[in-house]
Amino acid sequence: MGSEHVRIPLLNNGRKRMCLYSSMSEGKLFTPGSKINQIICAVLICLPNFSYGTCIGWMSPMTLLLQSKNSPKGVPLTDLEVSWMAALPYLSCVPATYLMAYMGDRLGRKSTLLFMSAICFTIWTLKICSMNIWVFIIARILVGITMAGACVTGPTYIKEISEDSIRGALGCWGALFTATGSLFSYIIGDLLGYHQILYVLVAFPMIHFIVFLIMPDSPSYLVKEGKLKEAVKALTWLRCKDSPDTSIQMELERLMKEHKEDDENKQFMLKSIATDRTLFKAFLIALVAAVSREVCGAVPIQNFAGDIFNLASEDNSSFALSPNKQAMMLGVVQLGGSLLASNVVEKCGRKWLMVITCLVSGLSMCVLASWFLIRDYNIISTAWIPVITLCLCIFCDAAGLMPITIVITGEIFSFKYRGSVLATTMAIASVADFLQLLFFKPLANTIGVFYAFYFFGVMCLLTVVYVIIKLPETKNRSLEEIYEELKRM
Repeated sequence: MGSEHVRIPLLNNGRKRMCLYSSMSEGKLFTPGSKINQIICAVLICLPNFSYGTCIGWMSPMTLLLQSKNSPKGVPLTDLEVSWMAALPYLSCVPATYLMAYMGDRLGRKSTLLFMSAICFTIWTLKICSMNIWVFIIARILVGITMAGACVTGPTYIKEISEDSIRGALGCWGALFTATGSLFSYIIGDLLGYHQILYVLVAFPMIHFIVFLIMPDSPSYLVKEGKLKEAVKALTWLRCKDSPDTSIQMELERLMKEHKEDDENKQFMLKSIATDRTLFKAFLIALVAAVSREVCGAVPIQNFAGDIFNLASEDNSSFALSPNKQAMMLGVVQLGGSLLASNVVEKCGRKWLMVITCLVSGLSMCVLASWFLIRDYNIISTAWIPVITLCLCIFCDAAGLMPITIVITGEIFSFKYRGSVLATTMAIASVADFLQLLFFKPLANTIGVFYAFYFFGVMCLLTVVYVIIKLPETKNRSLEEIYEELKRM
């Protein structure tokens, strides 16, 4: 597997070995070195995130319909049934994160992503075939697998096909496609009938599965499996080269070096992290990032947004929106935040984008908590304050916390650890989400909702301090450079 042994046959015969992907580039529509193939691949990698977003967004308009007297089921669903349907994906996501990480490492990122689309197809097919509550429950449990794939497989895959210069921007696309999928469900939920919606949504994973078959697997995975010729083919197509050149050779050697270093360390993954000071620092960063993403307030706000809008509309009828229109408004704000993240992450960097969004989110949560506190003392307050703070929190979550925390985790670990660390941090984050959905409202009614929002605000502000002190900038930097800085911290 030495570099000299690999270089000569691949560079001399590289053009002949491009047969797998040459049909995509024979027309020479794109200039050599263009990033267009990476963008095409990233879009297709993110389409399952779009399907996952539709699964999450489907709950908002369909809950209203299924609990109404006009329920297509014939009998309205109970609050208990709906609560479990909403919370179950976050519970099933915990074991699913390890399943997706294991599949990604053993079967490849491509096969795992195809599995994710097959699961999405199954979810909608189950709902088309039956309206039994247990079918709904099973379908919602399967959503946890798509959630795990969206947060583990997709970000890892994108990181491994991207050049450093666009790695951050492409890494933010997962959150962008998820937000777009949610908004799409809100919109068609307002325009189409129950079964029409299902037939539209089942088409996306089916089309993705067929189209994605022509895409290359992750070069990192191919090197790990010893498939060096296929790795060169993949890299040559992804970098829009007519044939393997020196830059492809250097990238291949870097991947081989990374794999060799991982292979030499035979320790159990968690033991390796616990005993290696630099790896442990990186793991703590990934864990803090994941938990801060979930305790910023976005999860309970998205679930109880209707209550906040209704409170605002008591003093100002102009804020009176139907529940589904409220969801659409949040979807638009979330989409705007995701668009901002993908456009500015390579300009301002990961660290400072996370600092800014955490700071704004924390301050908005404190303002919202103060608004609730003032209202409890029967002091007249401005009705638009909860609406603005609500939108700011959702926007900051989409613009920084959600995408950047995943991007950073993918950048501070090598192939060996990347999937497992994302799975572990995602599992812990999912437990936090499940507990919030289950206990937020009872606790808020018992001790006061302003305590909860002050807690979210303080968590965000503490995250700002941690990020400034402990997080190295990962923009356009190799793993070796990042670890050198971590050693000095």
